[in-house]
Amino acid sequence: MEQVKDFDASKNGRTVFAKDKVTGEPVWQVPVMDADPAVKAGAKTVSVKIVSAVQPVPPASLPGLPFTPVEFAEMTVTAYVNQSSGRLAWSIRAREMRAPRTASAPASAPVKGSAGKDVAA
Repeated sequence: MEQVKDFDASKNGRTVFAKDKVTGEPVWQVPVMDADPAVKAGAKTVSVKIVSAVQPVPPASLPGLPFTPVEFAEMTVTAYVNQSSGRLAWSIRAREMRAPRTASAPASAPVKGSAGKDVAA
């Protein structure tokens, strides 16, 4: 998990971090891996940006799993054209990250500063 740099505003060795245009809160990013074996290798990992006033903390890892399952809330996916390649690309954003809920467990309040879709971080 790291804070997203604003490359346009960063100059002369001074790093400026990105802020959400609507809320003004910092933007964080976390690499996320899709555990579905049917997904092509090149599409298994994506970066999810999370808007949060504080650095989101992934849930505790589960014993016996090669990754930590997470759930994202308020997720949006926006298509855009990559200016350098001219290819279609995707921006994936979320508001919260939390441990996945189980079918038998009631929905619990998410951990503040975290983001929701069934994926693994």
